[in-house]
Amino acid sequence: MIVAKHEFGIMQKEPLAKERFDTYEPQKYNCIAVDDDFIEPIMIDLQDVDCYWHTLQKSGKGFAYCGITLIPPQSMTAFLKILASQSKKEYIPLITLVNEAKENSRYIIHFGI
Repeated sequence: MIVAKHEFGIMQKEPLAKERFDTYEPQKYNCIAVDDDFIEPIMIDLQDVDCYWHTLQKSGKGFAYCGITLIPPQSMTAFLKILASQSKKEYIPLITLVNEAKENSRYIIHFGI
């Protein structure tokens, strides 16, 4: 059985205003994979998190479930709060990644399923 996965990585440089992210490149960002079984249940909560879809010119709320999401540094606290409310050990690697991004004021890139 194949399990759908979401991948998350820390962007080492801030995205440029007109830059687009349309290519699936998880290796470029040293992404970690999280099973969809753990992302799908929090998608409603994530609708309150400020993000960008594919480019900084397309702001919105929540993740591009099947696309690419740019999560800005100012959204890390809200993202962490959602993850921390889920008392499952499967979120620990993602919580660690989000904390690192927050500490270094970096964007996170999310590759949806």
